[in-house]
Amino acid sequence: MKRPLNAYDRALIGLQDKILQLGEYVADQVDKALAALKAQDPDLARQVVEGDNFADDLDYNIEMAALDLISLQQPGGEDLRTLATVMRVGKELERVGDYAVNIAEIAERLASLGPYFKPLVDIPRMSDLARAMLRKSLQALLNRDMEAAREIVKADDAVDRLFEELYNELVGFMKKGAEYVDQASYLALVARYLERIADHAVNIAEMVVYRETGQRRAFKDYQGPQKIVSPGWK
Repeated sequence: MKRPLNAYDRALIGLQDKILQLGEYVADQVDKALAALKAQDPDLARQVVEGDNFADDLDYNIEMAALDLISLQQPGGEDLRTLATVMRVGKELERVGDYAVNIAEIAERLASLGPYFKPLVDIPRMSDLARAMLRKSLQALLNRDMEAAREIVKADDAVDRLFEELYNELVGFMKKGAEYVDQASYLALVARYLERIADHAVNIAEMVVYRETGQRRAFKDYQGPQKIVSPGWK
C-alpha cells in the first residue's frame, strides 16, 4: 500500500504539472508562429509576441517554487535531481518560447515583402520534426521514459540534415540576385531557430536521463552530423 502524499509530495507533483503546462504553451506558441509565417499573417504573429510574458512568468514561478522547496526541505538524491530537472527544463522551454517570438517577429517582417519566391516546404517539415521532438521529450519526462529520451537525440539528426540542405539552398538563391536576399536571409534565420528548438528538446531529453540516473551529459559521446555554424549565430 502506498503511503499518503504529504505536502512536499504534492508540491513536487504540482511543479511537474506546471512544467507540462509551460511545455504545452510554448509548443502552441511555435505552432502559431509557423502558421503566421506560412500565411504571412502579421496579426497572428503579433499574438505570439504579446503572449511571451506568460511563458516568462510561468518559468519564473517554477524556478522560485523549486528553490523554496530546496531551501525549506533540503532534499537529496532523486528528489533533488527532480527539482534540478524542473528548473533546467523550465529554462529550456522558456528559450523555446523566445524562439517562437523570434519566428513571429520575422513573420511580421516577411508579411510586408510580398509573396514568397518559392513555396515553403522544408521549413514546415523542420517545424513538424522539431515540435514532435519537443512534445516527445515532455512525454518522456512525464513517463520517466529513458528509452524515449534517447530516441530524441537520433531524431535530431533529421532536423540537422534539413537545416543544412535548406541553408545551402537559401544561400544559392541569395547568390542569384538581390531580389531574393531579404526573404532568403529571414527564412535562413527561421530555419536556424527551428534547429535550436530541436536542440532544446534534446537538452530536455538529457535531463530525463539525469533525473533517473544522475548522469548529467548522457548524450555527450553521441556523434551526429556536423552542424553549420554561421558567423554571429551561437
